[in-house]
Amino acid sequence: MQDVVLSPTTAHLLGLAFASVYVGSIYVSKEARLVFSAPPTVANPTDEPRERLKGENERWRDDPDVIKARLAAVSIATVLCVAVVCWITRSVPAAMPLLGLRLSFPTSLSSLQRIVAPHLVTPLLFLGPLYAELLSFSPRNRWRGTFSTRTKLLFSNVTGLRNYVVAPITEEIVFRACVLSVYLLSPVLALNQVGLVLTTPLNFGLAHLHHAWDTYNRLGRTAAALKRAILVSLFQMMYTTLFGALCTYLFLQTHYSIYVPITAHVFCNIMGFPDFYGDLRLGEGEGRRSVVIVAYLCGVIGFAYSVMPMGRWWWAFGEI
Repeated sequence: MQDVVLSPTTAHLLGLAFASVYVGSIYVSKEARLVFSAPPTVANPTDEPRERLKGENERWRDDPDVIKARLAAVSIATVLCVAVVCWITRSVPAAMPLLGLRLSFPTSLSSLQRIVAPHLVTPLLFLGPLYAELLSFSPRNRWRGTFSTRTKLLFSNVTGLRNYVVAPITEEIVFRACVLSVYLLSPVLALNQVGLVLTTPLNFGLAHLHHAWDTYNRLGRTAAALKRAILVSLFQMMYTTLFGALCTYLFLQTHYSIYVPITAHVFCNIMGFPDFYGDLRLGEGEGRRSVVIVAYLCGVIGFAYSVMPMGRWWWAFGEI
């Protein structure tokens, strides 16, 4: 592996190729492609866009058959990308550490800390939402369902399999492990790890722009629908790029462990985007409004401290 050296241009092209293969895979199969028919004419196309009723012969993103076909497609694409990295490094054993796919088991308390602690960094940021989630299990909130009920709703269907299992695993292997592996094989790029954190997640953010077509069609193909689709997709690109930067940082700081970004991805998909005002209302109903605010502040401050050089002592083992 040490003899393999890639130029910056080659690394950039390979990173772009990995992203293209992953996204493009869902359009290769007819079963995985979305199908939209012409929507009915609306009285005022500038009205606030709302999701229309699905047509009889249409195929939407959340249709079980579409999800299954896409899960198969991205899984194949992921294996292909990993195979390319193995081919570049000329051996599977050489590629596994670079991809962060090696397994390590604790043999002492210190080694247990090295394995577990990095997985707690992202949940620390969500301390406020986690506390609000705890409040949602109070007696007055029984209507929200028990922990068992909510867990089944999340994981007992093909949508949950996509959102919380296959998508996080395959996306992190491709957009983090595979993309970063070729960048790390370029000495010029590998030396600037801050640059890796800031630039490589752009592939991940741009890979989500294709959702605009889905949003535009589901909202009726009006001018207002187009505006909403563009705004939603740009916002999604922004926060997925930021999240990608965090996962890249975690990957590098843990000496190339892809498992930490994967658990961070799964966790964030489950939690969703924080609803601060909704959590405040929940806390107010339980007489814990101020505690929710404190939990949010502690989470943000604790996370910010932990990703700074002076705060990485408890979880990070890299060199950024």
